[in-house]
Amino acid sequence: MDLVYGVCLKYLKDSETAKDAVLAIFEELVSKLKKHEVENFKGWLHTVARNHCLMQLRSAKNMKTSEFDPDHMQLTETVHLNGIMEKEEHLEQLNECLKTLSPEQKTIVELFYLQHKCYKEIEIITGVEWNKVRSHIQNGRRNLKICMEQKIHSASNE
Repeated sequence: MDLVYGVCLKYLKDSETAKDAVLAIFEELVSKLKKHEVENFKGWLHTVARNHCLMQLRSAKNMKTSEFDPDHMQLTETVHLNGIMEKEEHLEQLNECLKTLSPEQKTIVELFYLQHKCYKEIEIITGVEWNKVRSHIQNGRRNLKICMEQKIHSASNE
């Protein structure tokens, strides 16, 4: 135990943290000794302790903290409202883009995405063949995506 504590104190430079590490290492030993055949226990234990400490130091480095200025924080109500406004704007743009589709394509896309109908149901409702339903959905989705990207691009240039 003294060997492990010495190694941990050397790497971690804090007696309380080193004591915690010693306990954690001895808890690990139970499972590690079942997996490994150890010939030189003292050397192996030193390596386990060193690796444990190095992993702790690495994880502490990766957890960087910084001060923040409360004046630069956004209120959650504002962020929530902005999100709602943005969604509303996207829905309006989507509605405009739906109008650009051919009547048949628009109907099929609305049935599929807005009314959650399957291909077979759409085929029965519209009388359009299953393959054409699939084609209209794919082409409609592509056309909507292109239209939405153009609207978002033009809105960001304003």
